[in-house]
Amino acid sequence: MIRLAVLGPSGRMGRLVIELVGDHCDPDTAIVSAVDAPDSPLIGREVVPGVVVTSDLDAGLTRADVYIDFTTPESTRLAAQAARAHRVAGVIGTTGLDPATDRAIDELATHAPVVVAANFSLGVNVLSGLVKRAARALGPEFDLEIVEIHHKHKRDAPSGTALALAESLVAGRGTSLRNRPTREGDVGARSPDEIGVMAVRGGDVAGEHTVYFLGPNERLELTHRSGSRRIFAQGALHAARWVAGQPAGRYDMNHVLDL
Repeated sequence: MIRLAVLGPSGRMGRLVIELVGDHCDPDTAIVSAVDAPDSPLIGREVVPGVVVTSDLDAGLTRADVYIDFTTPESTRLAAQAARAHRVAGVIGTTGLDPATDRAIDELATHAPVVVAANFSLGVNVLSGLVKRAARALGPEFDLEIVEIHHKHKRDAPSGTALALAESLVAGRGTSLRNRPTREGDVGARSPDEIGVMAVRGGDVAGEHTVYFLGPNERLELTHRSGSRRIFAQGALHAARWVAGQPAGRYDMNHVLDL
C-alpha cells in the first residue's frame, strides 16, 4: 500500500485524485494527508475518513511515501524543498514552472525520485512517443503542424501539451525547428523549419490534440481526445505507484511508461 499526500485538495486535480482513491479506483494507494493553503476553505475539514486538511506541509509529508502536486509554481517550490528534507518521492503536474521552482525540483531529485510532467494522460504520453518516431521516420519532406482544442475557460494558449508535442517533433526530426503559433495576412510561403501550433477554444472540450505530418501526396494525422479530466488524475496515480521505491532522480512519463 502506497501512502499518498495530496497537495492542493481544493484544486480541480487534487479533488479528482481524492475522488478516485475514495472510490477505490486504485486499491493499491491510500491518502494519509492533505495539505492546502492557509486560507483554503477546506482547512480543518475531513476529505477522506481520518484525513483532515491542514496547512502544515512538513506534517503532511512526514506520513507519506509519495506526494502528488498540482498546485502553483510557488507552492510547488516550497513543497519540493520540504520533501527534500523528508526524502519523500514526488509526482508533480504543476505547469508554468519558473527557474527557481525547477531548481528546487532538481535538488529534490538528488535525494528522492520525482516524476514531472505537463500532462499525465497515458494516451497523450504514448502519442508523444509516436510523433517523435514518426518525425524521425518521415523526414524533412513532411511539414509538421499541431492543432489543439480546449474548453472556453482555458486561459493559456497554446496548451502545455501542444508545446510538449512540438518538443517531441523537434527531438524526432533532430534539427532546429521553431514554433509558429499564428498565421495572419500575407505571411509568405511556409518555411520548412517551422511547426504551426494552433489553438481552438470553445464549449466544454476537455482536450484534443492532433499532430499533422503533411507530405507530398499523403498526410498522416495522429490524434488524442480526452473525454474527462479524470484521465490526468489516473495517470498521476499510475506515476505514484511507479515512482515509489525508484532510486533518486528526475523522471518523466516516458520513464513511467517505458517509452
